Amino acid sequence: MTGMDARDTELKKELNATLQARRELGEEYEPALVDSFMEKVDQRIDGAVERRLRRQLAEQQMATARGARSPKPTDSFGERFGFGIVSLVAAIPLSGIGGGVAGLRGLLVTWIGIVGINVVQAVRNNPDIFRGRGKPSKGEDRWED
Repeated sequence: MTGMDARDTELKKELNATLQARRELGEEYEPALVDSFMEKVDQRIDGAVERRLRRQLAEQQMATARGARSPKPTDSFGERFGFGIVSLVAAIPLSGIGGGVAGLRGLLVTWIGIVGINVVQAVRNNPDIFRGRGKPSKGEDRWED
């Protein structure tokens, strides 16, 4: 089992424990249980972001130490693919929680958030993503002699 599979298994166990506790304790404890689970998910996300930032900072420091002018962008297909997979994996329990707590509204808010995060990530990786094909960029002349 890889590190990512182990974390996914742990998160699934946490979700199952939260759902079991909700069944046993009743609806009056549901907000507290959801908050507790979301705090664990937030901690896991914060840890992953912190590791990524530390790695990028270390890469920049190494590049600076070697005399490189600027660090290479670390974005690769693997990172984009990984972000999409993590987003979909996180969407499963978040959809269940959002739908279970607030019904269709909760499900819609959850998916608007997931799509929003993915759009922000896509724009960050490719700032020209929403520029039309036919529109010239600044300083570009469409009519050449």
